[in-house]
Amino acid sequence: MKNASIFFSILLFVSCAELQQVVNQLPQGGPLSEQEIGAGLRQALDFGIEKQVTSLAKEGGFFKNELVKILLPEELQKVDKTLRDIGLGNLADEGLRIMNRAAEDAVGEAIPIFVDAVKGISFNDAKNILLGEKDAATRYLQQGTEEALYTKFNPVIKTSFEKVGADEIWNSIITRYNQIPLTKKVNPDLTDYVTQEALEGVFTMIEVEENKIRTNYSSRTTDLLRKVFALQDR
Repeated sequence: MKNASIFFSILLFVSCAELQQVVNQLPQGGPLSEQEIGAGLRQALDFGIEKQVTSLAKEGGFFKNELVKILLPEELQKVDKTLRDIGLGNLADEGLRIMNRAAEDAVGEAIPIFVDAVKGISFNDAKNILLGEKDAATRYLQQGTEEALYTKFNPVIKTSFEKVGADEIWNSIITRYNQIPLTKKVNPDLTDYVTQEALEGVFTMIEVEENKIRTNYSSRTTDLLRKVFALQDR
């Protein structure tokens, strides 16, 4: 198995205009103070979180993104293959779309949880993350939010399945599969599976963007980014 997401990676999505107010408050030509680093990063994250999480929450945010697209659980992949082999590919595709759409519905719940996590970032947190491993920001948010995100995601995904009749569609898929001679009967809990996959997808995208800004100087598009990440480069 594989956001909202999202520490220094999110800074990539913050416009220069949005950060200019923070930059203007920094001492010209001088080192960054602890307070300035913490405040600047928190403000930048507040702008960026919503943008990143919203991109996954849009229709197709998961389904059209090969990095996070949710596929059938391993024990059901034989269902997908068998359905396609007997000409029921459309039914299999619809099942995949519904799983991914449920994840997209749930991701919007991540925004306030990430915002709360960002508010709690201390200077020591920020410094340790900045000078830590390449995925330190992602892991920080994951450790601080994953339990709360699961609690939020799971009922939304369940409701999403019910809203579009996914229970009927999956019952149809599994019933058709179970009628095929010599197949082992299956009865998976897809709500929990999709919840876990949605969480992994969010943090996968957070890590992708974090790696960009850590390793690609051109991704540091503001003075603030360049100043903050210069500490990491030393």
